[in-house]
Amino acid sequence: KSPDGQSVQLPEFEHVLHNALSSIRARLSDLQPGKRLYWNRIVINLWPPMDLPEPVVRQIQRRLAPATAGLALEKVVVRAKVPVPETGGLRETILEFSNPANGGVVVRRCAPGMHKIRSMSEYTRKVVRLRRRGIIYPYELIRMLTPEKDSDQSEYPPGDFVEYDFDSAGKLVPVEREYGGNTANIIVGILTNYTAKYPEGMQRVALLSDPGKALGALAAPECRRIHAGIDLAEKMQVPVEWFAISAGAKISMDSGTENMDWISRVLRRLITFTQNGGEVNIIVAGINVGAQPYWNAEATMLMHTRGILIMMPESAMVLTGKQALEYSGGVAAEDNQGIGGYERVMGPNGQAQYFAKNIAEACRILLNYYDHAYRMPGERFPRPVKTTDSFERDVCEFPHGGEFERVGDVFSDVTNPGRKKPFDIRQVMRACKDLDHPHLERWFAMQDAEVAVVWDAHLGGQPVCMLGIESRPMERTGYVPADGPKQWTGGTLFPQASRKVARAINAASGNRPLVVIANLSGFDGSPESLRNWQLEYGAEIGRAVVNFRGPIIFAVVSRYHGGAFVVFSNALHDNMEVIALEGTYASVIGGAPAAAVVFAREVKKRVLADARMQEIEANIAAAGPAEIAALKDARERIYQAVYSEKLGEVADEFDAVHSVQRAEKVGSVDKIIPPQRLRPYLIEAVQRGMKKTLAMEK
Repeated sequence: KSPDGQSVQLPEFEHVLHNALSSIRARLSDLQPGKRLYWNRIVINLWPPMDLPEPVVRQIQRRLAPATAGLALEKVVVRAKVPVPETGGLRETILEFSNPANGGVVVRRCAPGMHKIRSMSEYTRKVVRLRRRGIIYPYELIRMLTPEKDSDQSEYPPGDFVEYDFDSAGKLVPVEREYGGNTANIIVGILTNYTAKYPEGMQRVALLSDPGKALGALAAPECRRIHAGIDLAEKMQVPVEWFAISAGAKISMDSGTENMDWISRVLRRLITFTQNGGEVNIIVAGINVGAQPYWNAEATMLMHTRGILIMMPESAMVLTGKQALEYSGGVAAEDNQGIGGYERVMGPNGQAQYFAKNIAEACRILLNYYDHAYRMPGERFPRPVKTTDSFERDVCEFPHGGEFERVGDVFSDVTNPGRKKPFDIRQVMRACKDLDHPHLERWFAMQDAEVAVVWDAHLGGQPVCMLGIESRPMERTGYVPADGPKQWTGGTLFPQASRKVARAINAASGNRPLVVIANLSGFDGSPESLRNWQLEYGAEIGRAVVNFRGPIIFAVVSRYHGGAFVVFSNALHDNMEVIALEGTYASVIGGAPAAAVVFAREVKKRVLADARMQEIEANIAAAGPAEIAALKDARERIYQAVYSEKLGEVADEFDAVHSVQRAEKVGSVDKIIPPQRLRPYLIEAVQRGMKKTLAMEK
């Protein structure tokens, strides 16, 4: 073991491996980039018996894997003698460490073979040819996502893939053939992973573009298979999982506009599939041109869609490639990523929902998303998981940071009187959710929508969509118009945040419960916001709430006023429970703006009736010409002080009348609870709402 006792080291083995890696690296460095050798292999014979448990082998594998990066390895083969407990003897075993699709190391155990090393197959040549261009062969993705149950160790759950293709009658059916035998530029099949939550198998219809054939260009053969694949997903009631890389519509001397017609047929099918509740999840695995970005948009970017879209650094979605755009006189960027990549375009505008560093991380995000959102056919909600986080945990004891030591300080009349101080909504959301299950944040990079926070999380073991509204001012990035706010005000919905909220509600509809942690003072009404579709996006929230299929739990943790009250009112939805913490405020308008605008005459009346104002007015009336200027200055100072005092007085009176207790009395709020009960009450409300949904949908 290592000196700290935390890891196991094999000095001789590691020395041999690093020597081999160094030799390969030295040889590759002598070659020109276009002449680099791919598909290299290292074979090590381990003479002493290898008596290491599986966790230790994985630990060594994780520690040594980074040293193999950039060497274009096919695999590392270790031949060892492994003890056999049943006989007490040793058995020759082969351990193969490979990294299909650069998606993480897979360890495969097998018996030694007696056959000679075979020459490179046509399949392998395709893999190598694409790797030289920085592209992943789709069947390698399948290998990565479907490790074998018994012989493989991988970051991904065990799985299998059944490829589908057309038979002689033109029907999409399972086919038995070697990987790489596809005749079209698209691969269709059923991808299944076996997880602890879904031991019977989590099935999806997979569509994988094959860039090795005309860069994945699209014509009738591809479109017919995509169309049939979507039909299959609808019949099976499972999601479509699409690994997209395509040069767009096929351009050749022997086909033309008929290709566009076929692309339109797929577009129509995507529209009908998603409008009927179908889900399409897309990983943009490279450059998508023309038709493919339109399909991606139709499947994942519209208000009614529920699927996700993940991009990587090499991903881009462009209508016209850089070279064609420049040739036609259009405006381009320095590369395709500059035209339609994540960092500058698709992430900030919210069309890409997640970012991954590489294909391995993209697949992990997708599987994490399925952990929150996948439903077996015939089941109404995603399955719950076991949680060790106590249902009765007090959120008030959760750390907050900054001005507030604990989350409970946010809800305290001592540390936060009037609930007016800014706080971090993410810390409140963390306090509520299950701490032993990681959450997944959607649209993290969406610009101008920062005040809305969208999480997929677990609450009492049940997957939920959790919405929060940031409750502290946030600096704006980029150009700030003169007729817009200088910063994003906490508790206020701005146009893009409203759009984000509406899309999140629609995405969860018919799938998982919606939990809203709310501090909402209303919608921003600046000229900039109204120019940028504030009314339209605000209305989309109302429509999303009305159309939501499932339970909604709306928790007021601070303030609840204005137009936001309308679009989240329990009058919009028959299975919506609105709760408020003790000490919160719920009314048509906050006390301060009500006093300043609605009751301005009453405030002025009280100011003028104040003894201090009457005294200074009497002094001015009796003063001589030399004293009047000084007395008028004093009068202005006294007026401002008295006005501020009376404004607060009227505001407090308004808040006292239009309290959260009054909102409960008239039915706008269903229940007022102490802050300590927030997490257990939310868990109970989710379970209650799910039972009510099942009863309503019978």
